[in-house]
Amino acid sequence: MKLRDIMTTNPLVLSNTNTIKDAATLFINYRTEGAPVVDSENKLIGLFTNLHINRAVSKNMDKNLPVEVLMDRDVVTGHPDDSVEDLVCFNQGQVHVLENGRIVGIITRTDFARAVAERNEKISSELSAIIDSTPYLLIATDEQGRINVFNRTSESILGISEKNVEGKNISEIFPDINFAEVIRKGKESSLQKVFINGKPYIGLNYPIKKNGTITGAVFRFQDITDLENISDELQNVKELNQDLDAIIESSYDGIWVTDGNGNVLRINKAYEMITGLPCMSFYGRNMTDLVKEGYFSKSVTLLVIENKSQQTILQETKTGKTLLVTGNPVFDEHHNITRVVTNVRDITELKQLIERLDESQKLAAIYHNELNDLRRKYMSCEKIIGNSSKLQIILDTVCRLAQVNSTILILGESGTGKELIAEYLHEYSMRAKMPLIKINCGAIPENLIESELFGYESGAFTGAKKGGKPGYFELANNGTLFLDEIAEMPLNLQTKLLRVMESEEVTRIGGEKTHKIDVRIVAATNKNLYAMVHQGKFREDLYYRLNVVPINIPPLRERKEDIVYLIAHFVSIFNRVHKMTRRIAPDVVDICMKYDWPGNVRELKNLVERMMVMAEKDVITKEDLLNYFTTAAHEDIPQILITSLMPMNDAVMSVEKQLLERAYSLCRTTREMAKELKIDASTVVRKAAKYGISNIKCKVVQ
Repeated sequence: MKLRDIMTTNPLVLSNTNTIKDAATLFINYRTEGAPVVDSENKLIGLFTNLHINRAVSKNMDKNLPVEVLMDRDVVTGHPDDSVEDLVCFNQGQVHVLENGRIVGIITRTDFARAVAERNEKISSELSAIIDSTPYLLIATDEQGRINVFNRTSESILGISEKNVEGKNISEIFPDINFAEVIRKGKESSLQKVFINGKPYIGLNYPIKKNGTITGAVFRFQDITDLENISDELQNVKELNQDLDAIIESSYDGIWVTDGNGNVLRINKAYEMITGLPCMSFYGRNMTDLVKEGYFSKSVTLLVIENKSQQTILQETKTGKTLLVTGNPVFDEHHNITRVVTNVRDITELKQLIERLDESQKLAAIYHNELNDLRRKYMSCEKIIGNSSKLQIILDTVCRLAQVNSTILILGESGTGKELIAEYLHEYSMRAKMPLIKINCGAIPENLIESELFGYESGAFTGAKKGGKPGYFELANNGTLFLDEIAEMPLNLQTKLLRVMESEEVTRIGGEKTHKIDVRIVAATNKNLYAMVHQGKFREDLYYRLNVVPINIPPLRERKEDIVYLIAHFVSIFNRVHKMTRRIAPDVVDICMKYDWPGNVRELKNLVERMMVMAEKDVITKEDLLNYFTTAAHEDIPQILITSLMPMNDAVMSVEKQLLERAYSLCRTTREMAKELKIDASTVVRKAAKYGISNIKCKVVQ
């Protein structure tokens, strides 16, 4: 309580110029016993009371003297915000309340008495409320044992009202309580267990003293039914904790427990033995700090807290151990992590074994890949026959390219086996189980090739099938599309082909819906696409899109060592097909080795079959071969093979082309070619352009 709460405002105030007579008159009119005295600035300078007037009368002093002559100058003052309790004792009859040095009120003994009475009443009410609100039975008695306090809990439990027990002796209600002993000892008694209405209670007695004399006692009784139940539960928990301690410490695995924030709570002895770390210093510390200090490479506890799920990691310790640690979260009812329990196993030796196993597996993988490469290479011998160094280089390249999805451009003369290479690329690729669609771009009519490649919708054109038809791109989805004779594709379709390859989606003719496709493109040609680009006969952008990885298949004349293997292979095939037992004489093979084979492997295969079916004996001799070769007059080497009748102009063009191809392969300059062919260098360039022949090794010199 503050002074401002009980002070009298606007009090009677005397000036230092007021006389004793003035003060006596004012005191009678205002019915007061005194008043503060202030100076001209209204600041307190003293206190003048009836005592001073009586003193002046008794000494027969002049009544016109100013009051400051007799007033008390040493007075008790206070501030409006001061506590009343600080002024419990004052002897001057009143307290002056000052603010900024000026009087704002006074407190008389009456004011103070009223404040004390109000405070006592408030304390009494609060004390009664506290006593009645406590769950304990509270009973207070005087020194004779007569009850004067009986709280509501006592009324409720004992079924007796306070009025009915007031003045009665406590022994009447609790005959087992030795009240005289409590008064005699005069100190707090030890706990007593008593039963009230069949329930256990703990009783405690407190003596009440006043000035050292016992004036009564307070008795408190507490219901311990729940407490005994809790005690039993605590005993069970204690036993469970003992069991848990035994289980945790008996584990051969390390066990590490933290709270939901990653602070260390518990570590078993096995963990300390496994790691050799100073675990006792870790208690109460956070896992983030332990990781920063280098005790662990990383923390599974922090991962569990971050992801709110079980986590397993490999962990390196400061002592060089490799641990397999699994952290498990423990959740409360609100799905908040309260504990993280980590199980730890030492796998240092296991890691070393794993590393050795990894090395062995890597070696095994290398050997496996090499074996697969060899297997693919030699399994392909059923179709791709030969043992020349150039062919082996081609096969090695194709083995590698079969494992990727890059676009392939196969270049080579007619009859060199471009289609076989395309089949090999598909058969040993990851797309082997999906379709391989082959298209000869030169064999499909120009007005049909677009619909065949890209498909069409119903009603797209006259004669279109009802329901439409998917194109080759859709049919080859997830597989391989082989575009043979790509140089023969019309220019207007080259643009659409490029768009399909770039966007990986196709739109049917007459349709609007696009179809996503995943197709590997393998193209082939016997033409010089680069020269065709410069001649404006092939799109440059499509050329570079197709020419991602080129494979140049050398003609048979550049790998003549394969001729022997090819002849033997074809003889074996045709003997089986035609149920024959024929063989080739060595001198026939020698003649074949000297021939240039402009038709390459296809020409050789056709010749072998023709000789086998036309020969009269099982052994095919030089005579059988010479029936089909026309030889030059000055040497025994066969030069031109006439297989069938044809227009003379076509024959002349065929010979011109073969001569130019031969010259390009043997000569370094066009001037040298012109000299050998006995024509002008300009004629060489013009005819080479006509037949699409070029050789990067040959320089144009005029």
